[in-house]
Amino acid sequence: MDKHAKVKKNRFLSGKKIAPKALRAGLTVREMVDSSFLAYNGARLREACLLFVEKMLKPNVTVGMSVSGALTPAGLGASCLVPLVEAGMVDWIVSTGANLYHDTHFPLGKSLHAGSPFVDDTTLREQEVVRIYDILFSYDVLLDTDRFYYELMFAEEFQHTMGTAEFHNRVGKYLDAREKTLGLKGCSLLAAAYKAGLPVYTSSPGDSSIGMNVAAAALKGSQCRIDSSIDVNETAAIVYQANRKGHSAIVILGGGSPKNFVLQTEPHIQEVLGIRDRGHTYFAQFTDARPDTGGLSGATPSEAVSWGKVNPDNLPDAVVCYVDTTVSLPILTAYALDAHGPRPVRRLYERRDEMVKKLVKASRR
Repeated sequence: MDKHAKVKKNRFLSGKKIAPKALRAGLTVREMVDSSFLAYNGARLREACLLFVEKMLKPNVTVGMSVSGALTPAGLGASCLVPLVEAGMVDWIVSTGANLYHDTHFPLGKSLHAGSPFVDDTTLREQEVVRIYDILFSYDVLLDTDRFYYELMFAEEFQHTMGTAEFHNRVGKYLDAREKTLGLKGCSLLAAAYKAGLPVYTSSPGDSSIGMNVAAAALKGSQCRIDSSIDVNETAAIVYQANRKGHSAIVILGGGSPKNFVLQTEPHIQEVLGIRDRGHTYFAQFTDARPDTGGLSGATPSEAVSWGKVNPDNLPDAVVCYVDTTVSLPILTAYALDAHGPRPVRRLYERRDEMVKKLVKASRR
């Protein structure tokens, strides 16, 4: 073998040797991922775990997260999202309204149950049972949660126009109080976000039962109004400041509107406001969608580079895992909590006005 061929061989065969030890009883999630997730989407999941704990969780990195799919009714709010928030491993969130609505059931003391996806839905409707695939719960859960939101819309502190971060922070205060009254702990993402000063946004505030109750209350005189323009500017301001003081990281759970909302922060900064910026530094997405059907349009790392959403110099620090979020999120959470200590919470909610003022000052518009 000549010298040139030997160099080429070494370059291509420099990866970790696939020779794992047998799995054993008592293995931690972190040990299992490091030792056995060596190829295909298992390897991508391991890369995402390492990217998260070794780079995204550095002190100078601001971590945003998008949340879509019915995660909170499946219990992933309490089991994964709340621990990540409490450990300071997420700094701001964009979620579907549905996830936040179903998150509300738990601090209100409502019960959701494991069931089967193969039941007759006509029978369920007759018995007033609601189904989210294999999650079953009483129709009264919806009615009681609607009542909570509808009545809240007439409270004095809601009688003005606001962005969704302010709206959810105010809701979180009430849910935190409900948790304490019922002797519950750590069951609500919105309550945890309120306590951590973490801003939670909804990209489509009218597209959920929360939005429907805001609208219904408006018919009866409530002055609560949601202004999405506030959210667009606040999220861009968070990313702008993150890149001035360090780096911005994005963790995308699923896809949908929240995915685009966290990523459009950079086009808003660069394209619309005319501010020079470099895009998000770190990127991890967990999805079962495919780019060739348009399901990941603008969100695969390489495609996002063309929009200015992702820094091209950091493409090696961008990972897409084609894994169901209900599988990948618990693994990511357990891995991170084992491999990395808590970070101080940034309390970005309390700094929103300050950050927007800096964005306005930098804008060329």
